[in-house]
Formats: sequence, structure tokens, C-alpha cells
Amino acid sequence: MSDPVHVAVPALARPGGHYSHAAVGGGLVFIAGQLPITPEGERLVEAAFEVQAAQMLANMQAALLAAGSGIDRLLQVRVYLDDVANWPAFDRIYAQWAGPSRPARTIVPTGPLHFGFKVEMDAMALA
Repeated sequence: MSDPVHVAVPALARPGGHYSHAAVGGGLVFIAGQLPITPEGERLVEAAFEVQAAQMLANMQAALLAAGSGIDRLLQVRVYLDDVANWPAFDRIYAQWAGPSRPARTIVPTGPLHFGFKVEMDAMALA
């Protein structure tokens, strides 16, 4: 088995802690929790839920592509929502983003997220 590769994602703001946006190993891609942060580092905390979700999904796609994967190679995603009332809006936005891809998915209502964000998602995909 090969050593893990920690992927730099130039299309995203630098990680806010000691982690990589993506790591590849054993034929799999692991994407760290993506938040609604623009590539320039602006935290969209005050933005509407739909705007936050769209930015977070754009970040997820950028991380997948940088790791040599894509939406169509997703195996599993976990979505963290600050309020389960946002589930219908998220499902609609996510379905459009994911298209025909239907990875296994878990949605976890969490209450307040870090910095006051409304949504976060992590994922596992094929390399």
C-alpha cells in the first residue's frame, strides 16, 4: 500500500488548522469538512443558507478535482446542518449539484457550527 498523499488545493483558502483539505491513499480520497468560505478566505457566516450551501459544495468539488476525483466518484458524504429545518433546502441544492451521482449520505443536525456557519460537509470518494 502506498503512503498517503496530502493534497494542496490552490482553488481554496488555506486550511484554518493543522490538516489538509484532501488526502489520498489506498485508492480512496478523503475530503475534510468543507465550510462556506470563499477561495479568498471570506467566511460567509452572514449569508443566507442557500448561499452558504452553494459555496460549501463548490469547495467540495474543488477539493475532489484537486485530488484527482470528482462528484461522480463520491462514495459517501456527511452533512452537518445547524438546523434540521434547512434539510429540504439543502436536499434541493445538493441534488442539483450531485446530478446523477447518489453516494451514501448522512445528514446530522448539530445545532450551532464553528464560527456560526449553517452547513459543513466531508466526503470519501474513489481516486
